[in-house]
Amino acid sequence: MRVIVVWGVSTITLLALAGILPDFQLQSDDGDSVTKTAFTAAWGAGAFGLLSALVWPVLVRALLIVPAFVLGMLVFFLNGSLLLIALWLIPDGRGAAAPETAVVVAAVMSAVASATSTALAVHDDQRRRRRSGTGGADGEGPPGTVFIQLDGVGHDVLAQAAADGIMPTVAHWLSDTEGHRLTPWRTDWSSQTGASQLGILHGSNHDVPAFRWYEKETGDVMVSSRPASALELQRRAIVRTHDGGLLTVDGASRGNLFSGGADQLALVLSMAARRGKGRRSRAGYFAYFSDPANAVRTALSFVAEAGREIGQSTRARIRKETPRIKRGGLYPFIRAFATVVERDVVVSAVIGDMFGGRTAVYADLVAYDEVAHHSGPRSRDAEKVLARLDRSLALIVKVAEHTPRDYRVVLLSDHGQSPGETFAGAYGLTLKDLVRAGSGLPVPRRAQRTRSGSEARDAVRTALHRPVAGGEEKQLTKASDPVVLASGNLGLISFPDIDGRASQEQLDRRHPALLGTLANHPGIGFLLVHSERDGSVVLGRDGARIPVAELKDGQGPLAPFGPGAADAIRRTDTFPHVADVMVNSMYDPATGTVHAFEEQIGSHGGLGGEQSRPFLLWPRDMTDPLDAVAAEGGRRAAELVGAEAVHRVLRRWLREVSGPQVPVRTTDAVRGAGDGLPGEEEDAGTGAGG
Repeated sequence: MRVIVVWGVSTITLLALAGILPDFQLQSDDGDSVTKTAFTAAWGAGAFGLLSALVWPVLVRALLIVPAFVLGMLVFFLNGSLLLIALWLIPDGRGAAAPETAVVVAAVMSAVASATSTALAVHDDQRRRRRSGTGGADGEGPPGTVFIQLDGVGHDVLAQAAADGIMPTVAHWLSDTEGHRLTPWRTDWSSQTGASQLGILHGSNHDVPAFRWYEKETGDVMVSSRPASALELQRRAIVRTHDGGLLTVDGASRGNLFSGGADQLALVLSMAARRGKGRRSRAGYFAYFSDPANAVRTALSFVAEAGREIGQSTRARIRKETPRIKRGGLYPFIRAFATVVERDVVVSAVIGDMFGGRTAVYADLVAYDEVAHHSGPRSRDAEKVLARLDRSLALIVKVAEHTPRDYRVVLLSDHGQSPGETFAGAYGLTLKDLVRAGSGLPVPRRAQRTRSGSEARDAVRTALHRPVAGGEEKQLTKASDPVVLASGNLGLISFPDIDGRASQEQLDRRHPALLGTLANHPGIGFLLVHSERDGSVVLGRDGARIPVAELKDGQGPLAPFGPGAADAIRRTDTFPHVADVMVNSMYDPATGTVHAFEEQIGSHGGLGGEQSRPFLLWPRDMTDPLDAVAAEGGRRAAELVGAEAVHRVLRRWLREVSGPQVPVRTTDAVRGAGDGLPGEEEDAGTGAGG
């Protein structure tokens, strides 16, 4: 019956379009009767519906290898081509349309068919509920839990957006009538998605010192956003915890870096490194784009978002807004993918999971984080993204009224963002340039001409007690070049030819001006290095040198960084892959600004400001997070500290409604760690077209 209704509505739509559009006809040149015209429209609508159902999924499957923005452009062409084929199949050649008109007609037809089908599905669900006596408030069985991660949204940013009416859904949750609670939590030193999400989903982020770092024993640079690195990090966490993850019991992982042990996956980065049948990381696209209406709608939004970014960046350049970074090249398309394609696919997958009655779903929406990096965490551009994310949350809440079981929606973030001009923008040279200058190595001329570069070269001359003429730098050391990596406002310096962790004494002998140059630079807050004499030490300006064991919050080089900084540094210092020199940028508490060592005016990755203060928003009937940590074997503290503590909170919440779950066997967890997890599938739920 539903197919017949959709067919009828599509037929009427086709007739209406033929009457409106001059280049689209459903009659012969001599004209036809109303009955004949209606028959022609029904034939064309049926043929187009069959092609969309049978041919379109095949086309999408074949195009999974195509980059997202290219697929977005192809969607219109492919859909229009299917309509032209459908018109060609009409007997006696009565259907005809210009190619550009076919694109418009196909888009409208797909949207109408999808909307009609969805409306009928909702109506059927409501009727079923009325017959069974259940409604949205009385789902069948224990409630499920949906965890939505708003990537990069800090606690204060969310609270302000709710107060200003930018996020009305969140504001409603925070109202007394709705009864949700909002609390901040504090990240580890590495305040970025790789460390936070690994800890949240897998219960351990041990030995994740930054977003990217160098491992001497293999010579590899680990990058959290690289599939092979993400898979290895997931494997290490499973081996350490002997547990598959938060989502091992009937879970789904959507848009994340890691699987969390889920058996249903879509756009999960760690799974992109797997090989074998059924293991393509892009399989999540298929379930969404197999509906041509979804494809057309997302493609239109993709183009609009790319145009929006070009307009916003042009306006910022004309107004000479500061701080500002370059936003050209492919960035408009990268932003459009993060804010449109990823959002649409993930939200659709979550809705499919809810209709499927899945127990636990964890999804990451990365839109705000991407835009805030380039436009600033409190910019108008970022606020508009928050407003669109709020509409996605509202859709999920609305869908929950029609799902077969109740759902509790928990909102959280993995970190915040701190604003500020880039290190290179403020001082004219990168951290790598400064390290090389302080080591007596060649640097680009632009860096030589800066004040920081000149001071570093002077320090080298003084330390070596002899002048350094231009071109002589290569003779100052025969050691290999240092590896300098950036993770927001956290820098990591490694010396590949020094076995193990280099000591302060070794570095002073080899590069006598380096540590002093870095520690005294106005753009740098403090350094962490290992000392043969005193153990690890923190170095700051004016000769400050404090053993890590004696660090105290609010004192010495840590004075601006607030509570928890000392413990965060002490924890990272125990990591096997901590860099030879860990560099944290300056932080100004008055303005909340830091200096990113990469091209970002909204950054995260180290200590300083809102980047270390994400949030947790949960229904009041769930256990308080601090009590949940204590119940899971942790120590009750005054605040929630670290991603591993958040993992214990979420695990407790799942147990409260589902009861004690059978733990993952150690052997299964470790065996699965080398290849994802046992029995994983990749899909996007049942989909939510329209």
